[in-house]
Amino acid sequence: MCTIGEAGQNGVCKQRPLICSILDPNAWFKPERLHPLVESLIYWRDVKKSGIVFGAGLITLVAISCFSVISVFAYLSLLTLVGTVAFRIYKSVTQAVQKTNDGHPFKEYLELDLTLSQEKVQHIAGVAVAHINGFTAELRRLFLVEDIIDSIKFGVILWVFTYIGAWFNGMTLVILAFVSLFTLPKVYENNKQSIDTYLDLVRNKLTEITDKIRVALPIGNKKPVAAAESEKDK
Repeated sequence: MCTIGEAGQNGVCKQRPLICSILDPNAWFKPERLHPLVESLIYWRDVKKSGIVFGAGLITLVAISCFSVISVFAYLSLLTLVGTVAFRIYKSVTQAVQKTNDGHPFKEYLELDLTLSQEKVQHIAGVAVAHINGFTAELRRLFLVEDIIDSIKFGVILWVFTYIGAWFNGMTLVILAFVSLFTLPKVYENNKQSIDTYLDLVRNKLTEITDKIRVALPIGNKKPVAAAESEKDK
């Protein structure tokens, strides 16, 4: 298990990204890597906007957990349509009575450019492919026991997930993840120093235990075959 000092510039351990990033908050909470709009919402820069998005999202997820996705989508769309039509009629009547010509009430939104450029799509695809390749390589390393200690850690994590899956269904986990998205980043930002201190203690303790296990298990000190052959050639 690596320490923060061993992590790369993106906050993820170069050697063991999956295992390392779990206890490295810098790999999870980096507002500068987010789109400004997303960063503003989940870090509550504008409390009113974040509250509206959080409330609407939470209500939608709770509704989906109680009703079918199609029903929720249809009712929300119908509610939105009724609201926009009513507002459009209201503004038209107001303009007629006051004899003003303010134009279409949604003109600002109608003129928004929602098209995706080819460069943007290629950039998103490139980032997605890079993450998928890295994730696949890490899973291969863990499942094929390149490092037995890391594979054991991964097994413990999977074992914990079996209990989480028994306690919560998929939709409940989605709701918890959504709530965490709007709470944990702000909590970490406000208490970064104390949280990092406690996580460093946990990380150091785990490193100490890992080192003892590596000494006790000679197989844990074995190097990958490719690396051993490379050193032999040298």
